[in-house]
Amino acid sequence: MQARRPREADRAAATIPVASAEADESAIVGMWWAVALRGALNVLFGVLALVWPDVTFVALVLLFGAYAFVDGIFALVAAFSRSRRRAARRERGLLVLEGILGIGAGLVTVFYPGITAVALLVVIAAWAIVGGTFEIVQAVRLRKQIRGEWLLGLAGALSVAFGVLVLLYPAAGALSIVWLLGAYAIAFGAVLIALGIRLRRFGRDQAERAATPTPASA
Repeated sequence: MQARRPREADRAAATIPVASAEADESAIVGMWWAVALRGALNVLFGVLALVWPDVTFVALVLLFGAYAFVDGIFALVAAFSRSRRRAARRERGLLVLEGILGIGAGLVTVFYPGITAVALLVVIAAWAIVGGTFEIVQAVRLRKQIRGEWLLGLAGALSVAFGVLVLLYPAAGALSIVWLLGAYAIAFGAVLIALGIRLRRFGRDQAERAATPTPASA
């Protein structure tokens, strides 16, 4: 009777869905909607920025401040909606830092409307470069857990490239910065929407595999 217990235990363990552990490790899969919603927000902002008929420097300050603040809020929502497992907490940390960075950049520009053009460019560039670096690091961490992590890395690369361009052209006018910011937001948002869709499909595949027990070995 005792000899059968290990075999029964092995058989029971073999029926445990192998995808469940992977699903716990990459809790971002369950937050596909927050990723896609954040992308839609970026696209909307980008379109509004590009169709702005005559933007002033003060309007640019307030526009960027609102954009960075709301984007940071969405990053925090995605971070704190994740699983509390240890692997998920490690992934959450980068999103929390990215969210705090966005909110901080937004508050600085909104509460200091008299900020100089050079200072504003430094804030925008730092926000984009640091945030993009966080996204690239997160993509590297998730490369073995989800499919489509390269989209997150691409989003990070776009952010870093945008920040570098802002630093390389400090003498650009307000209208040029708005156009550049709008184009970046649309491209960044489109990548996030694609990532959200990819995560949703991946989550469905995981759920289907989890619902199918692994055949017990003879």
